[in-house]
Amino acid sequence: MTAAYEAVIAENKTLRALNNDLAAQLETLKRRFFGRSSEKQTVDDQPQLFDEPAGEQPDDGATDSDDGTTTVRPRTRTKRRRKPLPESIEREEIVLDIPEEDKHCGCGHDLVRIGEEVSEKLTIIPARFIVTRYIRPKYACHHCEGSGDEDKPAVRIRPMPPAVIPRGIATPSLLAFIITGKYVDGMPLKRQETSFARIGVDLPRQRMADWVMTVGEALEPVMDQLYHLLRAGPLLLVDETTVQVLGEQDKANTSRSYMWCAFGGDADRPAVVYRYAPGRSTAEAEAIVGSYSGIMQADGYEAYDRLCRDRDDLILAGCWAHTRRKFVDAKHTGKKAGAAQQAISLIARIYRVETELANMARDDEFVSTRKARVLPVLEELKAWLDTKALHVPPQTNLGKAVTYALGQWDKLVRYLDSPYLTPDTNRVENRIRPFVVGRNAWLFSGSPRGAAASATLYSLIETAKANGMEPHRYLLNVINRVPTATTPDDYRSLLPQYIELDPL
Repeated sequence: MTAAYEAVIAENKTLRALNNDLAAQLETLKRRFFGRSSEKQTVDDQPQLFDEPAGEQPDDGATDSDDGTTTVRPRTRTKRRRKPLPESIEREEIVLDIPEEDKHCGCGHDLVRIGEEVSEKLTIIPARFIVTRYIRPKYACHHCEGSGDEDKPAVRIRPMPPAVIPRGIATPSLLAFIITGKYVDGMPLKRQETSFARIGVDLPRQRMADWVMTVGEALEPVMDQLYHLLRAGPLLLVDETTVQVLGEQDKANTSRSYMWCAFGGDADRPAVVYRYAPGRSTAEAEAIVGSYSGIMQADGYEAYDRLCRDRDDLILAGCWAHTRRKFVDAKHTGKKAGAAQQAISLIARIYRVETELANMARDDEFVSTRKARVLPVLEELKAWLDTKALHVPPQTNLGKAVTYALGQWDKLVRYLDSPYLTPDTNRVENRIRPFVVGRNAWLFSGSPRGAAASATLYSLIETAKANGMEPHRYLLNVINRVPTATTPDDYRSLLPQYIELDPL
């Protein structure tokens, strides 16, 4: 009887733990699908009101004096002013003058103009299509019918200008418009087809898809130069996200493929590279990292670990944002919200230092100053993690967060050694976000060829944006010039970092 009773107790304990684990997983999924996506701490997060770590109180703008009175610092609110309209926009002036009969004073004299008030309003003219007709006169000799000049053709005509798509109706301006609509504004080709139809232009989405893929393939030599620039910088940030691609060899259409993204290059000439791949293996990570040597920053995905273990010239740094995210999940899904909040608050102190030092020059002094201020926080956090690891069940969300942080610890603290690194990989995550937004609209790529073209176009567009360039204007210039490029230097000059744009 005693053995049976103990067996029931043990089984009950196991089922309770399983139930708690499943409940936490359910809360995580509910929060992911139905909760707010931001991880920013606000006053609405109830545990934050009561679970502040010892010695750290929220700053509410109030100070207490010795006589028991409380002085509240006044808060000033600056009034937001509307930004002026850009000077590059064409101006049309409309003078609203008073009638002539009102320009005479009752005393018998004429009124004198003493000034004016100017109000600027924004007017939009809907997209206007123009059919460009290329007229090429033909010439021939009626006397000899070409026999007197045999080294030249009998009928002479000037050739058409070089173009990415030499036949058909697509001009660089139309191609740039379509590509910007899809990859910058997130407008699928089906929706663009409908938009064109409203103004009487018949452009089937399949034809536009063929054009986009042709442009992507024409720009591949430019991508080769962008890879060189990406790998020449002092650091490399890598991330990946899923994409559904139809028609892949030996794969079902419902299976996952991946879009890899890397951020690197010089500080004043950043580079962003996307790369489509059917898988998520170490070989795919190696393909985008290539010949780069130095510090690579990424999340805790094991492929990055394996890649850096196999190469002596790569040093892997971790991401505090991913670590913090696991404690945020534990806070919202576990019973020990206060414990998870304590880790979140300690990590927030790391970011606070980063914010306070943001205006410092990224040099050796910055590294030493940051270390002096951050290392005490890291020591406190490490001691807290070591203690929690002994008492928190590893199968809980808090236990998983603690295990992840300890497993990544050596990589997490590595950012302190480089002035170029920040605590997280947000710079590459921010560059991969436009792809995620677009994916939510067009859902999948119709073929591997289309996915590869998307990677090329996203790379050049995001690199242009990272270098302060308007994407449509850049695409118009590069599509117009790439047909005449022949050498590596020609293609390099078309990169957003080096291109000289035509005047508006």
